[in-house]
Amino acid sequence: MKNKINESIMSESIRKDMKENRIDHMTYMDDMEVLESDVAMQVLEAMGTYDQGSYTASDVQYAIYNENRTLEEFGALLSPAALPFLEEMAQMAQKETRRQFGNSVMMFTPLYIANYCENYCIYCGFNCHNKIRRARLDRDGIEREMKAISRSGLQEILILTGESLEMSDVTYIGEACKIARKYFKVIGLEVYPANSADYRYWHQCGADYVTVFQETYNPDKYETLHLAGRKRIFPYRINAQERALKGGMRGVGFGALLGLDDFRRDAFATGTHAYLLQKKYPHAEIAFSCPRLRPIINNDRINPMDVQEAQLLQVVCAYRLLLPFASITISTRECKRVRDNLIQIAATKISAGVDVGIGGHSGSELGDEQFEIDDTRNVQEVYDAILSHGMQPVMSDHIYV
Repeated sequence: MKNKINESIMSESIRKDMKENRIDHMTYMDDMEVLESDVAMQVLEAMGTYDQGSYTASDVQYAIYNENRTLEEFGALLSPAALPFLEEMAQMAQKETRRQFGNSVMMFTPLYIANYCENYCIYCGFNCHNKIRRARLDRDGIEREMKAISRSGLQEILILTGESLEMSDVTYIGEACKIARKYFKVIGLEVYPANSADYRYWHQCGADYVTVFQETYNPDKYETLHLAGRKRIFPYRINAQERALKGGMRGVGFGALLGLDDFRRDAFATGTHAYLLQKKYPHAEIAFSCPRLRPIINNDRINPMDVQEAQLLQVVCAYRLLLPFASITISTRECKRVRDNLIQIAATKISAGVDVGIGGHSGSELGDEQFEIDDTRNVQEVYDAILSHGMQPVMSDHIYV
């Protein structure tokens, strides 16, 4: 009992010290590139004035059937007033999806090559204070994993790491991209935000696109969730996609973790961010991810705001109607029923054969997973499910010449 009391006092002391010495979440660190761009400011201003309760049924109907939708119409589609019109939204979203993508559904899988992390994000399984098995694949381990994945027939891979500059430095990620180019036609990255020169290097190593989750666009909420580490710096993260485009990446992905804060405001900010960058960089390929918060070991500390399936459908359809040509990914956080439903309406990209631990694809998992997945189907099972719904599975949409 005495030891437990001492541990409690020590933990409280550590927490107090961390709080008193916490860095300003709005101030860049010295080595972080600062862009001369007003896109992030425009996003935050738009989110600040977004009044989701001000829209009427007629506003929603106008937004559904107006072909040249603006951010104002997008706001209406995300509002509570749009919920009674979900069927109409879904039908129009499906129409836009077929017009832009036909019946195609892209397939890919994520590969976690390291789970070391230097951030203290209370909702994340990789949180540096969580007692999990940490691991980092060496070059041979990365190649074993990629060989195993390539045997499934997949031609696109998403490389992920925890956010640790020490354990997953820029060169380490670049070498993983070089190995991936031997086995895959499309390579994505979901790693820590970097400077434009780093993105340029990764692109030269073989990376095609970058996905960065802002988690929540509410700076105040963001500050309470990210207590330490480089991820705490809000403006550096929100400008990551623009730095990636400046570094030569052909595509960038956007997403908020739905449930951390008001999901409508976060979805509105996510769509606004993508919309403004598409205007500024017309050549950029735009993608959305729509993850809902999944159980992790600190789930009881974050008070997740529940996002129901109808609301998830609303967000996905709103993204499609705002940017009809954008790719929309639906992850294994969702059950197979939800995923199979969404690829028939608006989602155009789906993961398969997923293992979110370190080393699991080749049969020797060395490190723990970031979160729980729901859809555990292998590649063939997802492929067959896509066909059964009258859709066409596609392994690659890009050819290098």
